[in-house]
Amino acid sequence: MKQKIREAIAVEGRYDAHVVRAAVDATVVELGGFSILKNNAKRKMLATLAATQGLIVLTDSDSAGFLIRAKLKDALKTGTVKMAYVPAVAGKERRKEKGGKEGLLGVEGMPPEVILQALREAGATPLNEPKPDDPPPKPAVTRGDLYEMGFFGRADSARRRADLLAALDLPPHVSVSALVDLLQNPAYAEKYHRYTEEEHA
Repeated sequence: MKQKIREAIAVEGRYDAHVVRAAVDATVVELGGFSILKNNAKRKMLATLAATQGLIVLTDSDSAGFLIRAKLKDALKTGTVKMAYVPAVAGKERRKEKGGKEGLLGVEGMPPEVILQALREAGATPLNEPKPDDPPPKPAVTRGDLYEMGFFGRADSARRRADLLAALDLPPHVSVSALVDLLQNPAYAEKYHRYTEEEHA
């Protein structure tokens, strides 16, 4: 069973996100490389995550990765932001024809145990499994819930989902899968329930 992590984890791209999700059970946010530096909506989302559950930044160990870290650190002044580092290992990811300029493996080239170790060293907060006598947690918002509410899979779903994302202060291009992930955050879940209750009032 994968270790559950309280903090959200910010990575550079989708291949990095796949590797991190294979290593731990956590909210994973794709920065989109340097585009995060101009994406005010996504930075606002990161600030919310940092303030409500904490944020761990896990970028590559090359100069580009460190530049992204530095810019994010300057932009996120509040909340809890931790830095996780993978080792600087020479190599090339299998899917790439050529390696990076600095010849180093990125996050996507690391095995799960290395990712987990990097997160532990950054101070990631493990979430314990509930005890048998603990009260049952409130049901999380699921993909099925979003479908039932018409936020995808219907003729007008794109418009309705855009309205929902705006109400949640989320970027307009957040996918359904990413939305489900973000709705595990209590702050976003509360906004979601308030929005849907008001919509059906």
